[in-house]
Amino acid sequence: MAVLINFKICDNSKDCSGITVCPRHAFYWDNKKKTITVKNDLCISCGLCEKACPVGAIRVARTKEEYERIKKEIEADLRKVADLFIDRYGAEPYDPAFCIPLEKFNIQIVEATQPAVVEFFSWSTLHCRLHSIPIKELFPEIKIKYRKIQTSENDPLTEKYRIRITPTLAFFQNGKLMGKIEGYYPLEKIGLVKSKIAKILK
Repeated sequence: MAVLINFKICDNSKDCSGITVCPRHAFYWDNKKKTITVKNDLCISCGLCEKACPVGAIRVARTKEEYERIKKEIEADLRKVADLFIDRYGAEPYDPAFCIPLEKFNIQIVEATQPAVVEFFSWSTLHCRLHSIPIKELFPEIKIKYRKIQTSENDPLTEKYRIRITPTLAFFQNGKLMGKIEGYYPLEKIGLVKSKIAKILK
């Protein structure tokens, strides 16, 4: 009957998996409104979009009763995008939903409609998860898009943005690099990292 999107936990990306898998092209990116849009008159309630969404933001209702129930669940949901950031800065990637390949960089980061932060990492410089800083604790009240990307010395992104150390947090807005935080910081240095973030995002 209809598709509902929980934008409280959706990062509203042009690269939405719902757009990719929908057989009826009911999902599309509204370039004027800068948002994911669904033409529910085209929806056949196949559920492919719901299964494809890595964070569970897409829900499919097949009856009026189910639609009202899901709508109330979304309205009562107190979560935000940052609550889904379960990875840690400088540690091994944990959630595959937030780890992107190099070829997705432009659509996920440069073309993002909100501030975005990319953690450039290499497997050789990863640290213990236990002592690394949780990403969600760095951005508890900041609406930001977070992604993790593996890089190396010869990658074009490494050269373009002068990534000399991994891990590095690189902040982007409107397609431009706003600032970087380079090097690993253990959990006891979280206050220092937050102050650096505040200066970049001010």
